[in-house]
Amino acid sequence: MTKREIRILCWNINGIRAACKKGLLPWFYKESPDVLCLQEIKAQLEDIPSGVKCPEGYHAYLSVSQRKGYSGVATLSKDKPTRVATSLFNERFDVEGRVLITTYPFLTVFNIYFPNGKANEQRLKYKMEFYEAFLSFIEPLQKKGERLVICGDFNTAHEEIDLARPNENKEISGFLPMERAWIDKFIAHGFVDCFRYFNKQSNNYTWWSMRTRARERNVGWRIDYFFVSDSLLDSVTEASILSNVMGSDHCPLEIKLLV
Repeated sequence: MTKREIRILCWNINGIRAACKKGLLPWFYKESPDVLCLQEIKAQLEDIPSGVKCPEGYHAYLSVSQRKGYSGVATLSKDKPTRVATSLFNERFDVEGRVLITTYPFLTVFNIYFPNGKANEQRLKYKMEFYEAFLSFIEPLQKKGERLVICGDFNTAHEEIDLARPNENKEISGFLPMERAWIDKFIAHGFVDCFRYFNKQSNNYTWWSMRTRARERNVGWRIDYFFVSDSLLDSVTEASILSNVMGSDHCPLEIKLLV
């Protein structure tokens, strides 16, 4: 059977309406990915621009938070999925619109916006519980040998190489030992960090604070990821961070696969 190349892009856009005003749709059509996964769309369904809800040549799927102007994810796909889901089967997490799962004959894509734990202890606890609920959900699929892509904003830098100032942030949510340990556990369950598989270099980040002109100085964090199940790793041909693309405090990332 002839294999085809699949290109998947992932981007925390920090507000779909603002991103569209900054050129999201022209960029999207120029890139023409097979799948685009967006996080933090921060809009209700009625407020999402029609170009996102009905993109030419694509099928669009959205999961929004019950809280207005908060969270939310969108997946735009050239191929129509055989199945779409927006739930981890836990109402505490589902109400925030953080999950979109699109299943195709050749793989399943998880588009996830993991919680941020910086606000207070309650939100950090929520984040860690979300992590565990997600792992419990995906582990049986991995054990069955399903070909899985997990992408999105994990809101945690895994290793010291993944942020510009690790020593200053060891007690800050996003680089706490327990958050990093969960990524270790996730990897130990058979998932591979695609970017690190191809690139072991420092100074590669996906998020920069907008308050300190950090992007100009490349004082950033790598908190957005593509992971794949180890059963799919041989199909991944490339993984990149598109740090030159503006329009958000995050930048896009991509993987290419032959499936």
